Amino acid sequence: MMTNLQEKTWAGQFGKDYTDRCTFSPEELDSLYKREYGISREEMNTRFLSGLGLENKRILEVGCNVGNQLRMLQRMGFNNLYGIELQQYAIEKAKALTKRINIIHGVADDIPFKDGYFDMVFTSGVLIHISPGNINRVLDEIYRCSREYIWGFEYYADDYTEVNYRGHESLLWKTNFPKLYLDRFPELELVKEEKFKYLYNDNVDVMFLLRKRK
Repeated sequence: MMTNLQEKTWAGQFGKDYTDRCTFSPEELDSLYKREYGISREEMNTRFLSGLGLENKRILEVGCNVGNQLRMLQRMGFNNLYGIELQQYAIEKAKALTKRINIIHGVADDIPFKDGYFDMVFTSGVLIHISPGNINRVLDEIYRCSREYIWGFEYYADDYTEVNYRGHESLLWKTNFPKLYLDRFPELELVKEEKFKYLYNDNVDVMFLLRKRK
């Protein structure tokens, strides 16, 4: 279980401030994405999830915070949604904002579910906050809990690059996360990958969908 700087920071006041700053309705989330990328989050999701038949299958978000992404998926017709979150304040807020979404306390490197319990496990802006020294443990847990699909949306760089985050070091890294998965797990195959450039700078994020070979 993580007992490191990242967990302590996100579980504390810094994390609570983030939660208050980043609580959005699905409509607000779509507007934010349109301003940043020129495309809504719902359209991104549709490009990757349409036709997979996951609407009634179990889906887990690792690091769900207040459930912004889970509420978006619910609005799109996904009905069997779970989230784990380490920050108690965010969990309480999520439970007030959501209905029929299962959100519990948990950490990314010790997911409290059995092997293959979910048809898809995903992250959105979470792997970027896991230190390079701990990232493999987190990828192992995500892989372990997924029966078929792993989905992600994260900051992208060709190589591991640390980024100063609101004046803090050791809280944010970007890299080629789909490659990390593919290099670590030979049983995974890349179904789809798309990079999204910000409209107002040269930074790029990547959305990717991976599948376990049967």
